[in-house]
Amino acid sequence: MALGKLYDRLGILVLAGVCVITSIFPVLVFWGGEALVVAGMVIWGVGMGAQESVVRAAIAQMVPPDRRATADGIFHAVFGVSWFLGSAAMGLLYDVSLGGLVALSTGLQLLAAFILLKMRGQG
Repeated sequence: MALGKLYDRLGILVLAGVCVITSIFPVLVFWGGEALVVAGMVIWGVGMGAQESVVRAAIAQMVPPDRRATADGIFHAVFGVSWFLGSAAMGLLYDVSLGGLVALSTGLQLLAAFILLKMRGQG
């Protein structure tokens, strides 16, 4: 609910901010002690909450009403394939380089924030 209210006031900037905040999740979860792991999981939950609520509002705001279902479907198809590919890469990295896994996850989150910020300038 809080993210939704912030989105109503600040727009896509909120999603970019969530990406930046959630970029610290892998550091906390893979390199932190017990308390930091819990904090990382809370941050993960914030990211998932934004994904399931605010992203839907953003799509609805960017796309004309007669194209929203298609846009939502395309977004979730791309998201699902990307999630699979990212998870596969991170699974492979887990056995080879935990630092590489953390760097990949953190880097992709920061890349997402950058892309969202660029989209903000075009809206």
